[in-house]
Amino acid sequence: MNEFIKTRLLDNNAALVQMLGLCPLLAVSNTAINALGMGLATIAVVVTTNLLVSLIRPITHKEIRIPLFVLLIASTVTTLEMMMNAYFHQLYLTLGIFIPLIVTNCLIMARAEAFASKNAYWISVKDGFFVGLGFAMVLFLIGVMREIIGQGTLFSQAHLLLGEWGHHIELTLFSDYAGFLIAILPPGAFFALAVLVALKNKRDLKITKKNHE
Repeated sequence: MNEFIKTRLLDNNAALVQMLGLCPLLAVSNTAINALGMGLATIAVVVTTNLLVSLIRPITHKEIRIPLFVLLIASTVTTLEMMMNAYFHQLYLTLGIFIPLIVTNCLIMARAEAFASKNAYWISVKDGFFVGLGFAMVLFLIGVMREIIGQGTLFSQAHLLLGEWGHHIELTLFSDYAGFLIAILPPGAFFALAVLVALKNKRDLKITKKNHE
């Protein structure tokens, strides 16, 4: 795997290492489809914001760059929110307040300030995509874990994101399963995130040990 991609997806994953964007990460990941919808929305915002910040960087004064970045992020999120309301209305209602709260996601501001404001537009778009993809992967995995344990289903209400075709991938993994309530409540999100962080730390430790040997 390319080192540029590997760093953003695994080695320095924004959700597992920097712990950025925990609000949507923990709040809307009670099902795989909710998590996937929020993950895709975050990718779109990070890519668009990185592109815009990179394009205007030659004419951006340092004194106003942060308010300008916030304005660009807010404008992008507002546009995305309106598009989701128009084309994915039920999913939009399910995700609710957490769509506009993407504006406050520190991940987006961090990439705009640390990378896009210093690099060309094409590499900034690439950075935004893979950073967003790493975040979306973690979000989706947490959603899968919580939905299976909490409800015994997988891809429940997939039609909200995928249309009528989504009905074909909605699975009931355990029949007559009462569910494990804590998994779909906020504490379940912390437990799922802890499992993923532990697995990543174990992987990093194994790689470090191998390199020393």
